Order: sequence, then C-alpha cells, then structure tokens
Amino acid sequence: MTLAAPLDLLKQARARFTQREIAAHVGKDIKTVRRWEKGETPCPSMLEPALRDLLHSSGRTKAGLATGDAQFRFIDLFAGIGGIRMGFEAHGGDCVFTSEWNDFSTKTYRENYPPGGDHALIGDIVSFPAEEVPSHDVLLGGFPCQPFSIAGVSKKNALGRPHGFECTTQGTLFFDVARIIAAKRPAAFLLENVKNLLSHDKGRTFDVILQTLRDELGYEVHYRVVDGQHFTPQHRERIIIVGFRGKTSFSWDDLRLPESGPRLGSILHRTDGSEPVLPWDHDRFFDRASKRVQPKYTLTPNLWTYLQNYAAKHRAAGNGFGFGMAYPESVTRTLSARYHKDGSEILVYQGEHLRPRRLTPRECARLMGFPDTFRIPVSDTQAYRQFGNSVVMPVMREVARIMLPHVQNLLAVETHNGSKQALSLYS
Repeated sequence: MTLAAPLDLLKQARARFTQREIAAHVGKDIKTVRRWEKGETPCPSMLEPALRDLLHSSGRTKAGLATGDAQFRFIDLFAGIGGIRMGFEAHGGDCVFTSEWNDFSTKTYRENYPPGGDHALIGDIVSFPAEEVPSHDVLLGGFPCQPFSIAGVSKKNALGRPHGFECTTQGTLFFDVARIIAAKRPAAFLLENVKNLLSHDKGRTFDVILQTLRDELGYEVHYRVVDGQHFTPQHRERIIIVGFRGKTSFSWDDLRLPESGPRLGSILHRTDGSEPVLPWDHDRFFDRASKRVQPKYTLTPNLWTYLQNYAAKHRAAGNGFGFGMAYPESVTRTLSARYHKDGSEILVYQGEHLRPRRLTPRECARLMGFPDTFRIPVSDTQAYRQFGNSVVMPVMREVARIMLPHVQNLLAVETHNGSKQALSLYS
C-alpha cells in the first residue's frame, strides 16, 4: 500500500471535517494533521482504516448524521456508552439529546459521539426539566431498576393526594422516563433492563411499569426477553420494552434472530498475524510485535489458585458457583460490571499447563457487538464496568429495524391528519 491512499482519504476528510475533528478521530494532535496535509510528514498508512471509518461509518458527521439524512429524531437517556444509540443511528436516527451521570461513561461517550449541532449532553436527568428536553420521535433508555414504593390508589384518594405514575414511581429513575414521555409525547420509546425486572418484587415492579406506560400514558406496549447470543458469543438475556403512541401492527415475530450465533473465537485477538491494526489502541491490549495478548491479562498464580480453590469448595458443597472457562468454540457467560475484579465469569483458556486470562477491554467491546472503531479512552477497570453495564448493540440495531416502519407510519398518519385539520380551518 502506498502512502498516497491515506493522504487522498485525508483530503476527502478535510472537505467535510476540521483538522481538530480529524485529529480527535485518529488519536493525534492538530499539528500532526496539519503537517500531513501540508506534506511536511507522510500520512501513515496505518491510519487508513480510521480515515475510511470517519468518511463512511453510518454516514455520520460530527452532528450525528449527515445533513438531510435523518429519518427520525431520538433522545438517549441513561446512555452509558451509547450502545442503544448506535443501534438506532444505524437506521437513520439523529440523536438530539443525551443524559448520562457517570463521568467515566461520559468521557467514553464523548470520544465516540463528538458533540455537534444542537445536541446536548447533560448529566443527571433527575433534576432536568422535562419541558427543556428537545422534541423527538423516539425515546431510548436503559434505566436502572430500583424498588418501587407502591401505595394503594384508594388510600391516596382518601388522603387527597395525587395518584398515578407520579405517586407510584416518584423517587425511582423510571419516574424520569415517564415524566418525559408525558411531557413530550414521542411517537415511540424503547426501554431496556435486566431480565429479572419481570420478577422483581414478585412481579409488582413490572406491573407498575406496564400500568404507567399503558394506562397512565396511553401507549401501546410490547415486551420481550432477547438473548444476545444470537448476535455475539455471549449468553445475555435482557428485557426490551417498546411502546407506540398509537395503534400498530408491531410484532416481535419480525425479529431476525440467527439460530446459530458466533463463537468466542470470532472476537478474540488474532495471533496469526491478521489482528486489525487499530491506531487508537496502539499496543495497549495486543502486542503486534509478538502477536500476543499483553501478559497483564493472564491471571496471576495467586488469583488462579484462589479461583480454583473457591470453585472446588462450592462443588464439594453441591453449589454451582465458580469460574467460567471459555474456549474458542464457547458461548460465554454474561459479562458483568464486576469483571474487573477477577474476571471469573469469563476466563479464556490458554492451554493445559497455562493460566487462563481475562478478556481484554477490546475483546469485551467485540463481545458486546461494538465495532473496532469504538474508542476506549478510560482505564481497564472503567472499561470493564462500562461494557458490563452496556447492551449488545446488534440486538438494539435489530429491534430498531422492526420498530422504524411503525414509527414512520405513525408520523406520516399524524402529519396527514394535521394537514387535513389545517386545511379545514381555512375552508
């Protein structure tokens, strides 16, 4: 490959992006980009994948989507590192508002979704006025599950106190989702949570959520537990709740779930020389010279001994607790936010007489369905927490695919009805 190829890509990128934006995307400073552009130093061939991604990935620009490309507007609540957002952007969505309270997650989010246009990224949504949230077509939220304090409506009536979702969900983060839906009335929403939300508090928590969305807010609601292993080599069951402002023919049967998903080997670093060159990772996770995962991810002798003894103790007691050894042909256990502690739920087998290793953060990103262009600007500990708390992105992309026709239909019908109403005022 000649150096002319990346230089040509750089020139194409400069027609659409500033030197600062290009520098941020490829992980260099502005002066370096300027020297490349002036021909003072050659533009490295290793940057070609990053520049191609900047030009072609999902048609995005610094403001989310290229001007005129947006098919619908959405907001991203409890955004984490943007896994749900990425799934909806893949189908032409334009994110116009984001809320995430964790500073480390916000750092990763900003690195991968540079702010632009009128997009706002705020911290805690709890104190943010609902009327100041931009108008949007779809609300997205992976809200945390909290206990609901459920009081009888009759008792509230007797005391002259308000009832409805303001009573039953006040003090929970779901309340903030509900108050924004109530104020902005989006055409649709998608909410994601752990599978156990269904059984939390003997099902009463989920009953309140459905009652709020259906009865109080008047949305048509559908929910289903989807396992991420259809798309990535990880057993990860999550409940997805979608709702529409009007009647639709939405059906979960429209999901395209491959019967046989990928296996762990497909996301592991490749030691045969074919590992992609990622300038933003450098040699942080994988040593390209030796073609090996960095040694720090292999368990120490003491930790490996401890995990083996712990597993043996629980086996003797008839319990199933212990580490989870994963092989190239495996589907792993669920990656958790505590993975940084000992990596015990997913240990990568390295040979009969070798200690196993943790997944690297890059492998965790792949396990969650994030592309290799996704930047990891935080420490390993924070990265493990972020991916363990995130969503399997391809699941979100597939749900977005089957939601979008119904969203567009609702918007089209309402636009048509609004036009007819406007005409009648002047007839």
